[in-house]
Amino acid sequence: MGQAEQPQRAQGVPEGFAERGWTLRPGSKDDFPAVVEVVGEALLGAQDSEFWIERLGPLLSEDGYARQLVVTETHWPDQATGSRDGRVVEGGRVIGSVNAFSFRMTVPGGTRAVAGITGVGVWPTRRRQGILSALMRRQLADIRDRGEKLAVLWASEGAIYGRFGYAPATSQYEVTLEAAHARLRPDAPRDPALTTELLRLPPARADLERVHAAVTAHQIGRIHRSRAFWDSNLRDTPESRQNRSHLKAAVVSGTDGPQGYALYRTGNREAHVQEIVAAVPSARTALYEHLFSRDLITKLVFASTAPDDPLQYLITDPHRLASRFDEPLWLRLVDVPGALAERSYAAPADVVIEVADRYAPWNAGRWRLRADRSGAVCEAASDTPDLSLDVSHLGAAYLGQHTLSGYLRSGLLTEHVPGAVAALDTALFRSDAPFCDQAF
Repeated sequence: MGQAEQPQRAQGVPEGFAERGWTLRPGSKDDFPAVVEVVGEALLGAQDSEFWIERLGPLLSEDGYARQLVVTETHWPDQATGSRDGRVVEGGRVIGSVNAFSFRMTVPGGTRAVAGITGVGVWPTRRRQGILSALMRRQLADIRDRGEKLAVLWASEGAIYGRFGYAPATSQYEVTLEAAHARLRPDAPRDPALTTELLRLPPARADLERVHAAVTAHQIGRIHRSRAFWDSNLRDTPESRQNRSHLKAAVVSGTDGPQGYALYRTGNREAHVQEIVAAVPSARTALYEHLFSRDLITKLVFASTAPDDPLQYLITDPHRLASRFDEPLWLRLVDVPGALAERSYAAPADVVIEVADRYAPWNAGRWRLRADRSGAVCEAASDTPDLSLDVSHLGAAYLGQHTLSGYLRSGLLTEHVPGAVAALDTALFRSDAPFCDQAF
């Protein structure tokens, strides 16, 4: 057989897959139970597969199932002895998977389509054999074909995703406050025209959706919630309560309608705040004062707050806030020139960037970014680069959370022209911290 007649492997599939009886293919709704089993085992899930099928199934539209990729194995070892008996599994047993939600996300410059990566897992006895790498490589190509320039994921373990070009793009804190020290400054913004009501769900849902949509439209990093994700976030079952109360909604309203809300549960003399969202500062003050005034509460726990959350400025004694740091949302540029051209910039920039990208080779090379407050253009270039970096560094800096200067000081990127990194950081600067309150 001549070279031109050699069979071609599927896109993203490395050598050795076929020989092992492995196939990388699009998944379907029929694969979902097996995918849940694989991901649950990979993440050491405490719940059985039936629980997660019921919980996660509604989040996946037909488009969601269509975006699923799986690796299957035709020959499966004997389950009792662990020896390979050559038994053929009809259709192939799922041994690895990735999936993606179709999200709209607020980024510098506006609301953009992003791929929300989810359902990532490899069967434990098939790890470190190239399955995840093949899935990730193929998924990035599919995302690019859909015209999505960014991908985001909620990282279960940070060490996994850096090698695939992702980097932490937002920070958040779980904040604990003893009720005895829960006092606001006297000059905290207050509006006597606002009213606060403690409401049951689902009647309050429309107010919550209205406030969240208004805030999401301008807060960088937030994901616009679909109806299915609202259903999931407001789920109120014995499992979701975790021995606490039903979900409560405190809603602050004014003459223009709802202005803020807090979702929380109580239990063991504690208030656990799932989320607190306010469209105006005075509504946030009213929500804090509602929470702080609840009788019998001795401790408040805010599950997720932004680095610049107003509580640290409004509280009388900020030292009383005990914080636990996390970086849950990771971001990747799938289309480097497209993503950089769509972003807004705080200052002019004219820089040639040399990008390394192992898993999305179409990004690798030199790109000239010319940007100012009116817009940006990013095109292929042959000029000598001003700086060289990995695509993950751009992902970390894209929302404005991190600077490239940090990577420069760490020796992780190369600056060929002195001052190039500082100039690009200035252009990428955001005065507000990005924040994402939607796990997926």
